[in-house]
Amino acid sequence: MIAYEEHLNREQLDVVMSEGGPTLVIAGAGSGKTRALTYRVAYLIESGVSPNRILLATFTNKAARTMLSRVEMLTKGTIERLWGGTFHHIGNRILRNHGFMLGYKPHYTIIDQEDSRRLIDTCTAELGYSKKEKRFPKGSVIGDIISYAVNTDQTIDSVVAGRYPYFLQYLDDILMIANRYDGRKKELNIMDFDDLLSNVRQLLTDFPEVRREYSDKFLHILVDEYQDTNSIQAEILDLLALHHRNIMVVGDDSQSIYSFRGADFTNIICFPERYPDAKMYKLETNYRSTPEILNVANLSIVNNEKQFHKELRPVRSKGVRPIYVPVRNVAQQADFVSQRIRDLWREGVPRGDIAVLYRAHFHSMELQMEMTRQGIPFEIRSGLRFFEQAHIKDVAAFIRLTVNPFDELAWKRALQLYDRIGKVTAQKIWGFVSRQNDPLTSVFSDEFLQSGAKTAVPGLLKFSDLLKSILDLKQDNGTAVIIGAILDGGYRDYMEDKYSDVKYREEDLEQFGNFSTQFDSLEEFLNELALLTNLTEENETYRHTENNDKIVLSSIHQAKGLEWSTVFIIWCADGMIPLERALKDPGGDHEERRLFYVAVTRAKDQLYFCHPLTDYTRGMGSTVLPPSRFLKELVLPDLDPEELPFDQWMVNEI
Repeated sequence: MIAYEEHLNREQLDVVMSEGGPTLVIAGAGSGKTRALTYRVAYLIESGVSPNRILLATFTNKAARTMLSRVEMLTKGTIERLWGGTFHHIGNRILRNHGFMLGYKPHYTIIDQEDSRRLIDTCTAELGYSKKEKRFPKGSVIGDIISYAVNTDQTIDSVVAGRYPYFLQYLDDILMIANRYDGRKKELNIMDFDDLLSNVRQLLTDFPEVRREYSDKFLHILVDEYQDTNSIQAEILDLLALHHRNIMVVGDDSQSIYSFRGADFTNIICFPERYPDAKMYKLETNYRSTPEILNVANLSIVNNEKQFHKELRPVRSKGVRPIYVPVRNVAQQADFVSQRIRDLWREGVPRGDIAVLYRAHFHSMELQMEMTRQGIPFEIRSGLRFFEQAHIKDVAAFIRLTVNPFDELAWKRALQLYDRIGKVTAQKIWGFVSRQNDPLTSVFSDEFLQSGAKTAVPGLLKFSDLLKSILDLKQDNGTAVIIGAILDGGYRDYMEDKYSDVKYREEDLEQFGNFSTQFDSLEEFLNELALLTNLTEENETYRHTENNDKIVLSSIHQAKGLEWSTVFIIWCADGMIPLERALKDPGGDHEERRLFYVAVTRAKDQLYFCHPLTDYTRGMGSTVLPPSRFLKELVLPDLDPEELPFDQWMVNEI
């Protein structure tokens, strides 16, 4: 028998030993929720529950493997019959047995996102839309529209109106493609990832005998990270729990930060309303962070109205106070973080145990450049390195060819952004341009329009119009204005057609333009980018010889569930944390505060809040940046906020 009292604290033990029925476990950051879930499964098995009557739903295969392997070690027995895995994995198991009831043949195939996009492109072509002379969303964008509608239980109409209003004129076409896509999947006997959820819900809803079979089968249902479930996942769980109602959901409402991909915060916050007899447990003992960091964490979330109140309590002894670092500008912020990282490393903190967190990917731009200059190895967790992103390189290509008219790669990249201009046509056009004494002037000739295929002429006309605008602006304006002209001259339309995250990419480009104001000329700006690219390549060998001992640069979203000894949170200025555009979404201020809480609770030993006091703004010089409202909320509860603001009770540097 497992000695539970020796391995669990009182809070965890209460969860593990609970009698059953609807149970909500609010698990604070660093409180050992995985341990509690693992021991709960082991306890059920030791109590005589057969493993095949237990369902453990997780959000990643890695989490499922970790928990199941620990259960196997604890029980010293096989648990192969236990149903454990992601919602999609569980859905697939059910559909393998009953998919025929929805019209699927045995041995259906599951397609990934790339195959889904290709099938949508095929449906678009079959319906003739790809031949229309008009802007039309790419298959990947239509796929994102369909997926978001499924996962949020919305109609395609409402998704397009709310998130893609620039495609409202094509709504009927998108609906026809979506219907065609659904029909073709049935014809081809395939399902995409979203079908694994929506089809299971349909099975359980439309076929009482199936619902009864699985509701009877699963005597106990346990769910990890419940705050991240979407409406379909929550409904599936409720349907499966109809009979025995032994459903235990574990999560932290204060870490619900994924509404942008369909997670529904109300699932966890309204669980007691759906299950009025539910028991609630709280895991508030924190094993990760120092008391000083937990004090900040507790203060950071109190102003959210809808929440299950909890207070993280430390196990660890006294540490150092968090440090507030106001700096003159983002350049000094990058310099401070880089220098402090060097100091920490010399003090014995491994580079891999240091992280820099930020709200938006573009926030890391200056820091990436400074760390590259200083040869500090780093790993990006929020996507590609900033200057390697496609939209940054696309816009830079237009600027490059105006500075160096014989830059073949820049010409080809810019030209291929236009309809009906592929690699072969771009090569022909470049062949013409490269033979001219003045390539830029040649763009405005009839010969230029005739240098490619006839079908390319509309695209070449748009290209020459944009190039003329850039050349006119180049004389008296900086890079930021030129980037704005590139966006207005068709690149924004291009992004809307191709990408579903247009607002993020446009935000990147705006900040890219703002950043360029530091340089006196286009040539100086491009030279700096080129030098940094070369430094990055030179440093690759060095980084790979250091056993992946790299500083982590990560968005807060990507950092959830992780921890580091030292955490820097940069751009702690209002409008950046919280992000201004996110505040426009319903409940956006509350979710932004939860993001801030997640960032704070990643730190174990040291925590830094970096606040640039000024920022460059396109065409307007520098502007003053007030500290984040979330920092201002960090006041000790027993004192007057006016007497002791955050920057007086935290250590204050620079």
